[in-house]
Amino acid sequence: MSDGFTLWFTGLSGAGKSTIANLVAAELRTRGHRVEILDGDEVRTNLSKGLGFSKEDRDTNIRRIGYVCNLLARNGVIAISAAISPYREIRDEIRHNHQHFFEVYMKCSIEKLSERDVKGLYKKALAGEIKNFTGVSDPYEEPFDPEIVVRTDQETVEYSVQKIVTALVHRGLVPTAEDSNAHFITGQMQEVRRRLLAMKWNVA
Repeated sequence: MSDGFTLWFTGLSGAGKSTIANLVAAELRTRGHRVEILDGDEVRTNLSKGLGFSKEDRDTNIRRIGYVCNLLARNGVIAISAAISPYREIRDEIRHNHQHFFEVYMKCSIEKLSERDVKGLYKKALAGEIKNFTGVSDPYEEPFDPEIVVRTDQETVEYSVQKIVTALVHRGLVPTAEDSNAHFITGQMQEVRRRLLAMKWNVA
Protein backbone atom coordinates (compact mmCIF):
# COMPACT_ATOMS: atom_id res chain seq x y z
CA MET A 1 0.00 0.00 0.00
CA SER A 2 1.40 3.41 -1.00
CA ASP A 3 1.85 6.17 1.55
CA GLY A 4 -1.10 8.51 1.90
CA PHE A 5 -1.04 12.28 2.16
CA THR A 6 -3.42 15.24 2.16
CA LEU A 7 -3.80 17.40 -0.93
CA TRP A 8 -5.54 20.58 0.26
CA PHE A 9 -7.16 22.89 -2.28
CA THR A 10 -8.03 26.35 -0.98
CA GLY A 11 -9.41 29.38 -2.79
CA LEU A 12 -12.49 31.47 -3.36
CA SER A 13 -15.83 30.12 -4.52
CA GLY A 14 -15.69 29.47 -8.25
CA ALA A 15 -11.89 29.37 -8.41
CA GLY A 16 -11.98 25.79 -9.68
CA LYS A 17 -11.19 23.76 -6.57
CA SER A 18 -13.68 20.95 -7.20
CA THR A 19 -13.06 20.85 -10.95
CA ILE A 20 -9.27 20.61 -10.71
CA ALA A 21 -9.41 18.34 -7.65
CA ASN A 22 -11.55 15.82 -9.52
CA LEU A 23 -9.27 15.88 -12.56
CA VAL A 24 -6.15 15.45 -10.41
CA ALA A 25 -7.88 12.61 -8.54
CA ALA A 26 -8.73 10.87 -11.81
CA GLU A 27 -5.11 11.15 -12.94
CA LEU A 28 -3.80 9.78 -9.65
CA ARG A 29 -6.22 6.87 -9.86
CA THR A 30 -4.87 5.99 -13.31
CA ARG A 31 -1.51 5.63 -11.58
CA GLY A 32 -2.93 3.10 -9.14
CA HIS A 33 -3.44 5.32 -6.10
CA ARG A 34 -6.37 5.16 -3.71
CA VAL A 35 -7.96 8.61 -3.66
CA GLU A 36 -10.89 10.17 -1.79
CA ILE A 37 -12.24 13.70 -2.26
CA LEU A 38 -13.90 15.75 0.45
CA ASP A 39 -15.76 18.44 -1.47
CA GLY A 40 -16.80 21.51 0.50
CA ASP A 41 -20.42 21.49 -0.65
CA GLU A 42 -20.85 17.77 -0.05
CA VAL A 43 -19.28 18.02 3.41
CA ARG A 44 -21.70 20.82 4.28
CA THR A 45 -24.61 18.57 3.28
CA ASN A 46 -23.42 15.50 5.19
CA LEU A 47 -20.57 15.79 7.68
CA SER A 48 -21.28 19.39 8.72
CA LYS A 49 -25.04 19.61 8.28
CA GLY A 50 -26.47 22.28 10.56
CA LEU A 51 -23.38 24.47 10.70
CA GLY A 52 -23.75 28.08 9.63
CA PHE A 53 -21.21 30.52 8.22
CA SER A 54 -19.95 32.27 11.33
CA LYS A 55 -16.19 32.10 11.85
CA GLU A 56 -16.68 29.51 14.59
CA ASP A 57 -18.82 27.29 12.36
CA ARG A 58 -16.46 27.69 9.41
CA ASP A 59 -13.54 26.67 11.63
CA THR A 60 -15.45 23.64 12.91
CA ASN A 61 -16.26 22.60 9.37
CA ILE A 62 -12.61 22.82 8.27
CA ARG A 63 -11.39 20.98 11.36
CA ARG A 64 -13.79 18.13 10.55
CA ILE A 65 -12.50 17.94 6.99
CA GLY A 66 -8.92 17.98 8.23
CA TYR A 67 -9.63 15.20 10.74
CA VAL A 68 -11.14 12.93 8.08
CA CYS A 69 -8.29 13.70 5.67
CA ASN A 70 -5.77 12.76 8.34
CA LEU A 71 -7.54 9.44 9.02
CA LEU A 72 -7.53 8.62 5.31
CA ALA A 73 -3.91 9.66 4.79
CA ARG A 74 -2.75 7.55 7.75
CA ASN A 75 -4.34 4.55 6.06
CA GLY A 76 -2.59 4.94 2.73
CA VAL A 77 -5.20 7.05 0.94
CA ILE A 78 -4.56 10.31 -0.90
CA ALA A 79 -7.11 12.57 0.77
CA ILE A 80 -8.12 15.59 -1.30
CA SER A 81 -9.93 18.51 0.31
CA ALA A 82 -11.68 20.98 -1.98
CA ALA A 83 -13.15 23.61 0.34
CA ILE A 84 -12.75 27.39 0.55
CA SER A 85 -11.10 27.13 3.99
CA PRO A 86 -10.79 30.92 4.25
CA TYR A 87 -8.80 31.31 7.46
CA ARG A 88 -5.04 30.89 7.45
CA GLU A 89 -4.74 29.93 11.12
CA ILE A 90 -7.01 26.89 10.73
CA ARG A 91 -5.29 25.76 7.53
CA ASP A 92 -1.95 25.97 9.32
CA GLU A 93 -3.41 24.04 12.26
CA ILE A 94 -4.52 21.28 9.87
CA ARG A 95 -1.07 21.26 8.27
CA HIS A 96 0.59 20.88 11.68
CA ASN A 97 -1.54 17.80 12.42
CA HIS A 98 -0.59 16.02 9.19
CA GLN A 99 2.58 14.13 8.40
CA HIS A 100 2.36 14.94 4.69
CA PHE A 101 0.37 18.03 3.68
CA PHE A 102 0.40 19.67 0.24
CA GLU A 103 -1.45 22.97 -0.10
CA VAL A 104 -2.71 24.18 -3.49
CA TYR A 105 -3.81 27.81 -3.62
CA MET A 106 -6.35 28.24 -6.40
CA LYS A 107 -5.89 31.93 -7.15
CA CYS A 108 -8.37 33.81 -9.30
CA SER A 109 -9.31 37.47 -9.57
CA ILE A 110 -12.71 38.67 -8.37
CA GLU A 111 -13.30 40.05 -11.88
CA LYS A 112 -12.86 36.62 -13.47
CA LEU A 113 -14.89 34.92 -10.73
CA SER A 114 -17.74 37.34 -11.36
CA GLU A 115 -17.50 36.73 -15.10
CA ARG A 116 -17.74 32.94 -14.79
CA ASP A 117 -20.35 32.99 -11.98
CA VAL A 118 -23.49 31.68 -13.70
CA LYS A 119 -25.59 32.21 -10.55
CA GLY A 120 -24.58 35.85 -10.22
CA LEU A 121 -23.60 35.45 -6.58
CA TYR A 122 -20.52 37.68 -6.80
CA LYS A 123 -22.48 40.51 -8.40
CA LYS A 124 -25.08 40.25 -5.64
CA ALA A 125 -22.39 40.16 -2.96
CA LEU A 126 -20.58 43.14 -4.45
CA ALA A 127 -23.90 44.99 -4.51
CA GLY A 128 -24.40 44.23 -0.82
CA GLU A 129 -27.28 41.84 -1.41
CA ILE A 130 -25.49 38.84 0.15
CA LYS A 131 -23.85 39.06 3.56
CA ASN A 132 -20.85 37.06 4.81
CA PHE A 133 -19.75 36.18 1.27
CA THR A 134 -16.14 35.04 1.34
CA GLY A 135 -13.80 37.31 -0.56
CA VAL A 136 -16.29 40.18 -0.71
CA SER A 137 -18.05 40.83 2.62
CA ASP A 138 -16.20 38.13 4.58
CA PRO A 139 -12.41 37.68 4.64
CA TYR A 140 -10.34 35.21 2.68
CA GLU A 141 -6.77 34.98 3.95
CA GLU A 142 -4.36 33.94 1.20
CA PRO A 143 -1.74 31.32 2.08
CA PHE A 144 1.68 32.80 2.83
CA ASP A 145 3.67 29.85 1.52
CA PRO A 146 1.57 27.18 -0.26
CA GLU A 147 3.31 24.30 -1.98
CA ILE A 148 1.91 25.53 -5.29
CA VAL A 149 -0.18 28.40 -6.67
CA VAL A 150 -2.56 27.71 -9.54
CA ARG A 151 -3.77 30.78 -11.46
CA THR A 152 -7.08 29.59 -12.83
CA ASP A 153 -7.73 32.99 -14.42
CA GLN A 154 -4.56 32.62 -16.50
CA GLU A 155 -3.77 28.92 -16.92
CA THR A 156 -5.57 26.30 -18.97
CA VAL A 157 -7.20 23.44 -17.11
CA GLU A 158 -4.79 20.94 -18.67
CA TYR A 159 -1.79 23.00 -17.59
CA SER A 160 -3.07 23.35 -14.03
CA VAL A 161 -3.66 19.60 -13.67
CA GLN A 162 -0.22 18.80 -15.11
CA LYS A 163 1.40 21.45 -12.90
CA ILE A 164 -0.05 19.95 -9.72
CA VAL A 165 0.75 16.33 -10.60
CA THR A 166 4.30 17.28 -11.60
CA ALA A 167 4.77 19.11 -8.29
CA LEU A 168 3.58 16.01 -6.41
CA VAL A 169 6.12 13.91 -8.29
CA HIS A 170 8.93 16.38 -7.55
CA ARG A 171 7.97 16.36 -3.87
CA GLY A 172 8.22 12.56 -3.88
CA LEU A 173 4.58 12.06 -2.92
CA VAL A 174 3.72 10.14 -6.09
CA PRO A 175 6.00 8.24 -8.47
CA THR A 176 6.64 9.20 -12.08
CA ALA A 177 4.28 7.65 -14.62
CA GLU A 178 5.29 8.13 -18.22
CA ASP A 179 2.59 9.45 -20.58
CA SER A 180 -0.22 8.90 -18.08
CA ASN A 181 -1.31 12.53 -18.31
CA ALA A 182 -1.58 12.40 -22.10
CA HIS A 183 -3.83 9.36 -21.85
CA PHE A 184 -5.98 10.98 -19.18
CA ILE A 185 -6.41 14.30 -20.93
CA THR A 186 -7.28 12.67 -24.23
CA GLY A 187 -9.76 10.27 -22.66
CA GLN A 188 -11.60 12.50 -20.19
CA MET A 189 -10.98 16.18 -20.90
CA GLN A 190 -13.47 16.66 -23.73
CA GLU A 191 -16.58 16.65 -21.55
CA VAL A 192 -14.81 18.82 -18.98
CA ARG A 193 -13.83 21.22 -21.76
CA ARG A 194 -17.45 21.56 -22.90
CA ARG A 195 -18.68 22.29 -19.38
CA LEU A 196 -15.94 24.82 -18.65
CA LEU A 197 -16.43 26.67 -21.90
CA ALA A 198 -20.00 27.34 -20.79
CA MET A 199 -18.53 28.91 -17.63
CA LYS A 200 -16.02 31.06 -19.61
CA TRP A 201 -12.95 29.16 -18.38
CA ASN A 202 -9.66 29.31 -20.18
CA VAL A 203 -9.48 25.90 -21.88
CA ALA A 204 -7.51 26.77 -25.01
